[in-house]
Amino acid sequence: MALILNIETSTEVCSVALARDGRVINHRENLAGQNHAGLLTLFINELLNDPNLGKAKIEAVAVSGGPGSYTGLRIGVSVAKGICYALQLPLITITSLEAMALHVAQNLEKIYLDNPDKLLFCPMIDARRMEVYTAFYDINGRLYREIQADIIDHESYFNMLQSNQVFFFGNGASKCREAIIHPNAVFVPDIYTSAINMVPIAEKYFQAGQFSDVAYYEPFYLKDFVATVPVKNIFKSGTPA
Repeated sequence: MALILNIETSTEVCSVALARDGRVINHRENLAGQNHAGLLTLFINELLNDPNLGKAKIEAVAVSGGPGSYTGLRIGVSVAKGICYALQLPLITITSLEAMALHVAQNLEKIYLDNPDKLLFCPMIDARRMEVYTAFYDINGRLYREIQADIIDHESYFNMLQSNQVFFFGNGASKCREAIIHPNAVFVPDIYTSAINMVPIAEKYFQAGQFSDVAYYEPFYLKDFVATVPVKNIFKSGTPA
């Protein structure tokens, strides 16, 4: 079994969890916004220098590989790779959407399900305006529809909702509530990206030896980064070409 450091920075949440044998033993999180550069290494140092940890050493680093915030992913993956380089540890990369979906699927004790085989999980990460990064998973965590950047309107996922109950959640789901109107659409509140959600997947990947190349791994951005200029600054340097 393994002692694994888990890092999640794909959204506005900065989250770190230390887990042993697939169980969380300590964690730190900040949900207040994009301050990953200032908080991430601080959280990691606090966890790894905890006196209760004793002389135990981490055996791998797991990091959210996207999709999500370009800046957040760059920070998280860079820190994870730096630790792996320095300590000669394997790198585990996990899809942010899969981790959220598995968390919801494993916490359905209070929900009565007529037909779990007709239940799908749709985690959503905000991609600005009415666009989200999303995928669909079944109750066993298997990918049902690939990861895509979807623009949401009143016709989104109609065919899937006709034959399945779909749970929507994540920081991109709330803005879709008024667009996705169907009896089979269920919006689950208070679900967000977290290093805690990564723990069971990281343990499974570690035991299977499913590692990413520390030298060459790049986050899954899904879309190219586009730098924008605030409107108030456009005319400071003259009329744009």
